Amino acid sequence: MKFSNSHNSQLGIKHVIDVSWTDRWQVYQRLNELDISCHCQSNQPLQVEITNPQIAIQVWSVVRQVKASRQDLICHLKDCLRLRYQAL
Repeated sequence: MKFSNSHNSQLGIKHVIDVSWTDRWQVYQRLNELDISCHCQSNQPLQVEITNPQIAIQVWSVVRQVKASRQDLICHLKDCLRLRYQAL
């Protein structure tokens, strides 16, 4: 995922998120569900306000879910489950 600084605001720095035009709306909707400040206009890139590391990780995760292949997501889930049950 690539972030580009767009401009500073009072709360944080707005970043342009590098997602395809077809995935942009899905990412925008999910970020809104997570109460992450973002902005998206027609024919414009998605901008997200990142104010702390937790928001950066959430944005990364949302974009990863959209951009990763199904097989990559399955492997990641299997790894998480394996680690979880090894810890028990």
